[in-house]
Amino acid sequence: MRGTNVKIRLLIGLAIVAFAFFKKCANREMNEYTGRTQTISMTTEEEIALGFQNREAMARQYGGLYPDAGAQARVDMIGEKLVNMSMAKESGYQFEFHLLADNRSINAFALPGGQIFITNALYSKLDDAQLAGVLGHEIGHVLGRHSAERIAESDFWQTVTTGASVGADMGNMVGSIGQQKLLKNGREDELESDKLGVALMIYAGYDPEAMIEVMKILKAAVGPNRVPEFQSTHPDPENRIQKIKEVIEEYQ
Repeated sequence: MRGTNVKIRLLIGLAIVAFAFFKKCANREMNEYTGRTQTISMTTEEEIALGFQNREAMARQYGGLYPDAGAQARVDMIGEKLVNMSMAKESGYQFEFHLLADNRSINAFALPGGQIFITNALYSKLDDAQLAGVLGHEIGHVLGRHSAERIAESDFWQTVTTGASVGADMGNMVGSIGQQKLLKNGREDELESDKLGVALMIYAGYDPEAMIEVMKILKAAVGPNRVPEFQSTHPDPENRIQKIKEVIEEYQ
């Protein structure tokens, strides 16, 4: 009887894993802005809705919005210029730009669907072209559908882990593989967004060399105690600078 139960569990586990791979293959599509094939399980509308649902909670984590209408207007002006003078305008995403009150965390990030944030700690260090570089990079994350891809990949590995756990005691091993996969994609996403950001800057008339200055600012902000690149989700700024230079050369 015990042997029969083991076989049944194994068959169920294999079926769950097979379903995960079938679903992943069915959700593969090419991104028109990057030319890369991705696993995506959300529609554009669902990405937009997810961003709207989380924007207020995200702002609260950084002290809310920065109470300076002039500074916010500057962020809006540059962000909207990047969108309106590029392919982002026809993407279907609803871009909104938020200046956060946090004066300590040097950070910028994007939620799915077009919600883009920058902390005042970073904003205060940037001229117009450098600000365009940061916002262009974050727009690149949206166009690259990186959050949607991460969600799909996470769902895939959770399903595989469930199937492996049912069939045998392999859940921890499979989960570890999934984390490594997500870590690798995170690094690639940053480089991909840098490339899209450079393109957006050029379309909008900003000097793309300013993106290099942004990397220098980020490197200085991190200081000498930076986590080694292989342990981080972000490439080292020096490596990003070299990649950005190569992208700029492609457009010249």
